[in-house]
Amino acid sequence: MELKDLTIKSFHEGLLNKEFSALEIAQACFKEIKERDPEINAFLSTAEESAVREAEAADLAVAKNEDVPDLAGAPLAIKDNILIKGLPATAASRILEKYVASYDATVIRKLKKEKTVFLGKTNCDEFAMGSSTENSAFKITRNPHDLTRVPGGSSGGSAAAVAAGFALGALGTDTGGSIREPASFCGVVGLKPTYGAVSRSGAIAMASSLDQIGPIAKTVEDAAIIFKAIAGKDPLDATSSGYFDSHKNELLNPPLEKIKSLTVGLPEEFFIGGTDPAVIGAMEEAVNKLKTLGIRFEKVSLPHVKYALSCYYIIMPAEASSNLARFDGVRYGERRIADGGRNLAELYFRTKGEGFGAEVKRRIILGTFVLSSGYYDAYYEKAQKVRALIKNDFDEAFKSVDVLLAPVAPTPAFKIGERTDDPLSMYLADIFTIPVNLAGLPAISVPVSKRGASGLPVGFQLIGKRWREADILGMGTYYEKI
Repeated sequence: MELKDLTIKSFHEGLLNKEFSALEIAQACFKEIKERDPEINAFLSTAEESAVREAEAADLAVAKNEDVPDLAGAPLAIKDNILIKGLPATAASRILEKYVASYDATVIRKLKKEKTVFLGKTNCDEFAMGSSTENSAFKITRNPHDLTRVPGGSSGGSAAAVAAGFALGALGTDTGGSIREPASFCGVVGLKPTYGAVSRSGAIAMASSLDQIGPIAKTVEDAAIIFKAIAGKDPLDATSSGYFDSHKNELLNPPLEKIKSLTVGLPEEFFIGGTDPAVIGAMEEAVNKLKTLGIRFEKVSLPHVKYALSCYYIIMPAEASSNLARFDGVRYGERRIADGGRNLAELYFRTKGEGFGAEVKRRIILGTFVLSSGYYDAYYEKAQKVRALIKNDFDEAFKSVDVLLAPVAPTPAFKIGERTDDPLSMYLADIFTIPVNLAGLPAISVPVSKRGASGLPVGFQLIGKRWREADILGMGTYYEKI
């Protein structure tokens, strides 16, 4: 079987049937990475030595007829803002250029119990701030389908690694669409779980009330396999929930009758003027295919989501400003001045000034402003009230429907450099994904076709009720089958 055609499920079956070894597949992945990644730039660092040990451990379990979990030996790529002990964790920032993680993120610890193989750390927008992976301090990742275009962001390296066939799956983080948008642009599947479904412990924080770790994979079923492994309660993250500790069996192999019984809402605010014709055509194709399953559709309204982008760009920078204050060159971050400079203020000024990139500085300044005396009530407090209205809109819609279907992004992947001088245009790329994060809901990006009318991948978004990942995963799985 060709590496590009290998899924996590088919890999697991082949491993148990001894059609190949985990070591052989890992070595094939590194061969592809060495040959093709110099033009794609999906990885910031690779971990071949430790990956070989992990693959050999999985092969040993197969040889001994031990229990072999679904992800045993599966080669995954990990976004470089998620900690793996002993490996670099730069968050694609100069300020963490020399940082090596001293502990495992909870999701990594869970995957290690599954005997997963970690190929390395993938490129992203610096501190996950961006929609194109052009904000990385180290390199620009390119879309494997068209090297002149972006892979999306901020988890662009993870999406590109899966789309290029370098890895069978990956982990990313999603604060305002950073898993779903790159998945759509690269023609792969990306799941943003319910807020609290997956522990954030060991993920470098950007906006703590919005961040969520999730899987990127070749198929919906593969995404479900990864999600099942990483979901659950964690004492190291007070926002995590134990819901999936007792509901994980719902995530795989849902009965078709259950999926047919679901009603899908089409929110009119997501089908707006200015959306690329290729995206509109792709949404129509997705709806028509799902109708062949007998699924019923109805129009719904989310009247306050038009304020989501404005709301997000107040709340997110405020939380980012607070979270990034820790990178000061004292305990965290690269100290930029010998002997600490003349005083502490100079140390901070030089360390942050030279260590952070332009987009990170922009968001820190904006966030500090909206939290400052005299502006907190006018901006931050008001944005939180609007956030509550947006959440209420979703709650009302879900009284009459079970799932929402919408575009992931207004356009397919855009050209590298096309929006770098226009931050507002870049921010608009997340207009359809941000409301989900504000409401804390689960959503998945599923490819409509590998090549849409534009010749580029386009994904559609299924949004579920809180904790109902099973609904959107199940519907996505049956969509793929037809």
